[in-house]
Amino acid sequence: MHSVELDQIDRRILSFLQEHGRATNLELADAVRLSPAQTLRRHRRLEEIGIIKRYETRLCAEGLGFDVVAFIHVTMERGHIRDLAKFKELVAELPQIQECFSVTGEVDYVLKVVARDLKSLSDFLLDTLMRIPGVSGVKSSVCLDEIKCTSAMPLKP
Repeated sequence: MHSVELDQIDRRILSFLQEHGRATNLELADAVRLSPAQTLRRHRRLEEIGIIKRYETRLCAEGLGFDVVAFIHVTMERGHIRDLAKFKELVAELPQIQECFSVTGEVDYVLKVVARDLKSLSDFLLDTLMRIPGVSGVKSSVCLDEIKCTSAMPLKP
């Protein structure tokens, strides 16, 4: 997807929706000072062109018993390009992995993982992640304190 030119009204719609994902069309129209029909048309357009990817409910990890967040640096074996597709497929299926990024530098992937406790994290690393074909090494960093966690995009021009 290429960058799309957004006007001030589009930016106001997106900004409001980032903070109020469950807003009704009337609430959104009132917030952006536009008629409900025009607001709905613009909102749908933003969805259709893919600027709005999806709607989700963010859950409290600690409230669900996930007391450990870790960032896992994964190194793949060199020369095993056939294993990359399988790695991506398996990572997509593992519910403990919240995010996965292919990165530059000394490691190949960085994962954000949640676990109930350190033992569960250790079991996941040893019994699951390290057993994926092509994985040659993992290094983990356990999160001590969450300072900022958001999916909101900066919308200022």
